[in-house]
Amino acid sequence: MKDMKDTVAAAPGMVNQAQQMAANAQAMQAQMMAQQQASMQQAMAYQQANAGAAAASGGLEPIAGVGLEQYARIVKAIAPLNYDQSLLPGIAASHGVDGASWQAAHDGWNARIQGDPNVAKAFSDVYRSV
Repeated sequence: MKDMKDTVAAAPGMVNQAQQMAANAQAMQAQMMAQQQASMQQAMAYQQANAGAAAASGGLEPIAGVGLEQYARIVKAIAPLNYDQSLLPGIAASHGVDGASWQAAHDGWNARIQGDPNVAKAFSDVYRSV
């Protein structure tokens, strides 16, 4: 019986402690959410700043008359064809790009994409949208 009296006497303190723990958990959760939101905003600002850097550096200028969007359309056209690279010159020709221009554009865009993460991001964005 004494144990029961002790438990009942301690109950208000235990309830108070549980409420404090719940309040602390909510505060920690709110802090984590705020940190995640700040990180996301920082990442978005970084991406926007770097997208402008690719354009400012001339990294998005056409190569041999082939712009980034046209290049993306041509290379994406081989996706349903088992990514057969040998078909690219013919696909390029169907988009109005002669063989020599296509080869220069293909080599140039590949070099830019591999050498500049900003151009790679821009290409990825365009590729998904075409």
